[in-house]
Amino acid sequence: MIATALTELLGIRVPVVQGGMQWVGKPPLPAAVSNAGGLGLITALTQPNPEALRTVIRETRAATDKPFGVNLTILPSINPPDYEGFARVAVEEGVKIFETAGNNPGKLIKFFKSHGCIVIHKCTTIRHAKSAERLGVDVLSIDGFECAGHPGEEDIGGLVLLARAAQELKIPYIASGGIGDGRGLAACLALGAAGVNMGTRFMCTVESPIHQNIKEKIVASTEYDTTHIFRTLNNTSRVFKNVVSQQVVAIERRPGGAKFEDVRDLVAGARGRIVFENGDPDYGIWTAGLVLGLIKDIPTCEELLSRIEREAEEIIGGMAKLVKAKAKL
Repeated sequence: MIATALTELLGIRVPVVQGGMQWVGKPPLPAAVSNAGGLGLITALTQPNPEALRTVIRETRAATDKPFGVNLTILPSINPPDYEGFARVAVEEGVKIFETAGNNPGKLIKFFKSHGCIVIHKCTTIRHAKSAERLGVDVLSIDGFECAGHPGEEDIGGLVLLARAAQELKIPYIASGGIGDGRGLAACLALGAAGVNMGTRFMCTVESPIHQNIKEKIVASTEYDTTHIFRTLNNTSRVFKNVVSQQVVAIERRPGGAKFEDVRDLVAGARGRIVFENGDPDYGIWTAGLVLGLIKDIPTCEELLSRIEREAEEIIGGMAKLVKAKAKL
């Protein structure tokens, strides 16, 4: 068993958090992750309204007696979701662990902390991590450039970003981006992290609520099968490389650049949701990280976390053998 500040704070056995993923963080997955010893997260904004979130929290609690949490991501939007309503309902339902992400999270963090909750906040730079630290979060989730979704605009890989976190941060942090096995967990612990966050890897599990065709597509893919969209709009997102994302990239590269209106229909969230429902990987935009190159199977969450735990323990034990006593002169 690997004991870290994260496992002790959250009351979990394995220092692995399932990332909050749009259209994926539905009750079967977080319940399975939590039952397997990690921390499962419901994605609040996958639900149409706060009362729907109340229902899925109750469904998840019926499926696990282990700790689980709720992800609430603040997204740029013409018609913003009812963030306060989602937060209030989750607290009313007794949720004690929250993952926050996005810009200007201060109001949400203050609300959660005022109700005695644990807050994990996602950041892509040390600058933003230190700001969140000052706001009183309990754990920072440090997203390297390898991650799916929004890696920020600085393009700093996890190896340097995590080492910088060790230099600068005073509270526990976990690593996100590019992690899919015990070797990745062991490496992140060596870099000072208290655990890891995995998204794409959990998409490709038996309990993940996405179409089997997409899971098989993930297994068949490599680390070369992602691309970045919105680079020219300063809102970079790493997504699966398919027909639609390649169209978006081509439009962005036109002389004179592109405006969001030029790609709006291509990147519509509804199309991405349908990918996970109908199993056509080319129907819309869907996020995936470089960890695609490490995913070779579709295990249950129990099988995956047990394997990661075993691999990490073996690697950590083996590393100790590299240290030899210096010969006395």
